Amino acid sequence: MLLHLSTWQEVETYLSHSSGIIIPIGSTEQHGPTGLIGTDAICAEAIAKGVGEATQALVSPTINVGMALHHTAFPGTISLKPTTLIQVVKDYITSLTRVGFTHYFFINGHGGNIATLKAAFSETYAHVADINLPKAYQVKCQVGNWFMCSSVYKLAKELYGDQEGSHATPSEVALTQYIYPDAIKQAPLTPEVAKGYPIYGAQDFRQHYPDGRMGSNPALATPEQGQQFYELAVKELSQSYLEFLQ
Repeated sequence: MLLHLSTWQEVETYLSHSSGIIIPIGSTEQHGPTGLIGTDAICAEAIAKGVGEATQALVSPTINVGMALHHTAFPGTISLKPTTLIQVVKDYITSLTRVGFTHYFFINGHGGNIATLKAAFSETYAHVADINLPKAYQVKCQVGNWFMCSSVYKLAKELYGDQEGSHATPSEVALTQYIYPDAIKQAPLTPEVAKGYPIYGAQDFRQHYPDGRMGSNPALATPEQGQQFYELAVKELSQSYLEFLQ
């Protein structure tokens, strides 16, 4: 059940039997020569829809711009500052808590969002209590990072080994190929790929990772593998969501 394709009456009926909602969150950032700029949001949204179908949960509109300041030296990247993303998350949750939602399960597609999300949750707990929202004391938030699911991680290592890397990975590129087979990109990739440098500012990142990849070989990706990652992530995160509600 998608929030944006529902009426307010349908949401009110949903709230009569559940106070949980799934919120997909990703990023709009470069993903190397063959990865779609929308990769992180595309993956999170598709998996969230799958989890929603499997658990009969309501799924909110995707937060498709995240904290990607270190990618902004590459054309096409759009980023929020951590403080802005914290405010966005806080406003999402505050709006939904006003009408009775209490359990917020974020399905995340971007590692750069994790620290900011944790900070946003802390601020939100205090905020909803400070403004005395009903059920503020029941508000709980959790992050499910699809790419960190144990089953996903295991398959990625089996398929790609060390060539999985940590950004513009074949696993996430494979998932986008499965979701959007008409948008598969081809580009020459050098066998040498930078890895191991810490992340600082945007210009420093581009200097050390000139084609945007971080130790990865997305040429290994296939849509068939993407389907496998999708099914594993939906299964594992569906179980995590149901456990979270309890």
